[in-house]
Parts: sequence; structure tokens; C-alpha cells
Amino acid sequence: MIGYLQGKVLFSDGHETILLTSSGTGYQVKTFDIFPEGQTLGLYISHMVKENSEELFGFLTMREKKLFELILSVKGVGPKGAYALVYTLGFQGFIKAIGLEDKKALQRSPGIGAKAAAQILLDLSAKIEKVSMYSDRYSGKIFEDNITSVQEKLSHEREEEDICDPASPHALSLRDRKNLLDDALLACEELGFKPEKINLIAQKLLSEHDIKKSEQLVHLILKDI
Repeated sequence: MIGYLQGKVLFSDGHETILLTSSGTGYQVKTFDIFPEGQTLGLYISHMVKENSEELFGFLTMREKKLFELILSVKGVGPKGAYALVYTLGFQGFIKAIGLEDKKALQRSPGIGAKAAAQILLDLSAKIEKVSMYSDRYSGKIFEDNITSVQEKLSHEREEEDICDPASPHALSLRDRKNLLDDALLACEELGFKPEKINLIAQKLLSEHDIKKSEQLVHLILKDI
């Protein structure tokens, strides 16, 4: 089973990413984020094998991967619904929803209705802390090709933060970018927009503008719709 992949991004559109590994094999991975083509990306993988097909679901952290696999244990929730939950709420958001027994928060995710949300709360309330033990320190991020160790990667990122052009569309880390995107999608949902409708618009705007706050992104989304 495939648990982790690192390779050069050949294609990424907010639905899937194709990674070309050092072996010369290109892997098609389900992803909600849009990653810059030509850069090196590492993703934790949940490898789903069916009778007539295989699917790879990509995650930036081990916690997200384990959360996805835990949600799959809930009766009536399939891979697409579980993946949307992880992406829509994020790790901490999902933990909070379970702790508060917030069915409405769970139902914000595409494909999760009242019945599924109730089943998730019933099945996972006593199990959710299991995924907290997994570290999110070494997340899948974009790295320069010539960096080989985790320590060198982290050091390089800190140096890049000091010298990078503030107008660069990739000045934010992938984790900060995802958090900013999550906050903006939630704000737009409260205004009556469906997250799946504005997700690609938001990611496109993030790649084109120097955005540091979710309020900036929401303003641009509303202008673009």
C-alpha cells in the first residue's frame, strides 16, 4: 500500500494532482488544493483499493490522513464524503465539531446530511482522540529539489521567509494558505454561498494576489462572483 509520495507536480487543478516521482512514475492523487506545477511536493497518502479501481487521497499531514481513515469507519460515509469533511472543517474544526456535538458544522461539508452527521457523532465521540497522537510537525509541503533532510528543509523555509518577495503569490506556507482558505470559505458560506462553488475561485485568487488575511480573500471572492 502507498503511504507517502514525493515528486514533481505535473498537474494540479483543485480536484487532483499528478506527481512524477524519481522512479519516473506519475501518480494521480485526489487533492483539494492547487499546487504550483514544476515544484516538488510531498503528500501522505490513503490508498483505497476497490474491486475494479484504486484511488489515492492526498493529505498535508499524518493527522489528516488518520482522521480521514477514522471517518471512513462510520457506517454510510464513503471516501468522497470523508475527504470533503477533512478538507471543509480541517483537523481542529472536526475535533471541535465532535466535542460540541455540532451536527450543523458537520453538515457544512458536501454530501453530509443530518443522518450521516448524527452517525458520525455517535461513532466517533469516543474514538476521536486517537488521531491526536499523530504529529503534524512534518507536513507535506513544497520544497526545493536540492534539499534532502527535514532539518535542511525547515531551515531553508525560514530563510526564504526572510528574503522572499512580499508580492509573491506563494509567500504563504501551504498550511497558512489552507487555514486562510478555510476561514474565507466559512465566511462565504455564512453569506449564503456553497463552499464547493467558490473553492476554485478562492484558490485562483490566492495564486494571483498577495493575500495575508481571510477578509481580503472574501472581498476579492465577492467581487469575482
